[in-house]
Amino acid sequence: MTLPPGGPGRRTSPLIVLVHTVTFRQARQFVPAVIPLLAATGFGGGTRTVVALVVGVTALSLATAALTWWRFGYADGPATVVVTRGLLARSVRTVPNDRIRGVEVEAPVLHRLFGLVRVRIDAAAGATAGNDEELLIDGLPHAEGDRLRLAVLTHRSAPPQAPGADVEPERAGELFARFDNRWLLYAPLVGSYLAVPLAAVGALFRLADELPDRFRPHLDEYPLLDGHLLAFAVVAAVLLLTLGSVAGAAVVNWGFRLERQGGSLIATRGLVTRRHTELEIDRIRGCTVAEGAGMRLVGAARASALVTGLGDAARRGQLLPLGPRAEAWALTRRLVRDPGPLRRHPAAARRRRVVRAVFAGLLVTLAGVVATALEGWWPLLVAGVILTLLGIPLGLGRYAALGHAVGAESLAVRSGWAVREEAVLERRAVVAWRVEQSFFQRRAGLATVVACVGAGNGGYAAVDMAADEVPAFAVAASGPWAATLSQPAR
Repeated sequence: MTLPPGGPGRRTSPLIVLVHTVTFRQARQFVPAVIPLLAATGFGGGTRTVVALVVGVTALSLATAALTWWRFGYADGPATVVVTRGLLARSVRTVPNDRIRGVEVEAPVLHRLFGLVRVRIDAAAGATAGNDEELLIDGLPHAEGDRLRLAVLTHRSAPPQAPGADVEPERAGELFARFDNRWLLYAPLVGSYLAVPLAAVGALFRLADELPDRFRPHLDEYPLLDGHLLAFAVVAAVLLLTLGSVAGAAVVNWGFRLERQGGSLIATRGLVTRRHTELEIDRIRGCTVAEGAGMRLVGAARASALVTGLGDAARRGQLLPLGPRAEAWALTRRLVRDPGPLRRHPAAARRRRVVRAVFAGLLVTLAGVVATALEGWWPLLVAGVILTLLGIPLGLGRYAALGHAVGAESLAVRSGWAVREEAVLERRAVVAWRVEQSFFQRRAGLATVVACVGAGNGGYAAVDMAADEVPAFAVAASGPWAATLSQPAR
């Protein structure tokens, strides 16, 4: 379909002009050009200058936001979604409904004040790259956003049914997972949530550098009597990181619910910005369960879906952002058949993991022996011995994380130590196999085999498998077409 001649199809709400004016959304691109222009004209300082700049930037933001709204239109029909935009250079984007992979409805805080939402449609059209693979329709009334979401998902092509075949009734409103606020206590053990307070502390330090000298704290005036001030600073830092990570996790995941409606999984979340994400169940090709080192101490994990053609899969594919390990695995097994227990990798893989873990410590120990013999300086030798000893449990832990399994309908691979991730894939998800062998792996009779899939990060590896088991594993996981792996490389 195309937009009606002489008209833009449907328009977004004019209230979005106010939102974009306040946030300077369109005007930001003009700032790099305006600053050198002001410097060249010798624009002076003073109160009048500041007021003139504020008025000028606001007027520019209002004008560009109004023009962008006026020149934006969209239309949806039984076959396609069309978006037209552009001030001087007009563009019309047409996406067939059967190429749409998912729909997300967002309501940031300013949008919620005006009763607006923005709709992201995963196009996966293959002709563009980056964020252009999404159709973004910003500034819809809440009711229109829901209508567009339902219309797009309803119009997507359904798989053909054989004549006389029974149609399985759709299950609606089935709750898959709900976030328990007690799970926020896991947040201080997750690196991504710890990054939030660390970024806030960095911003405070940058702000302190801009303050006049009379307002800056002079820590050199407070001696570290008996280490009291240092201890207070350490305790304050720990509390700040803990509370900040919990607050960050709450803002992102507050009210998280995952439920099935018809053929889609619907995830809602967010305290400040509410997000409504839909994942088509038929496009789910597997799941991953990730456990960081800290999360393993308390039995926590996060689960994500591997969906073909899904943009920003790390966030939008989350099935359980944070929760108990048992909950993550129960959710995973509802979507992908369990392939069975993992098989351990051979003893050569354990030796390889341990040697790689202690190698740095051995180098430091060797340097410490030389320094002790020549200069009598022994601390480097002690540090090397400690690093070597610590490397042994680290290597054993890395080996314990390795494993693979094949079942009737799925396969699984696991690796990683800082973040241990197990991927459970449907057999139909594998589109290719890649076998990698370094010089040392060939000497040890090991190989790394990667299952290439069209979802998630594109490939999931079984690290340091026995090389002679690779062909059988590939054939069992994906069928006879993978038997070419048993042929010797030429």
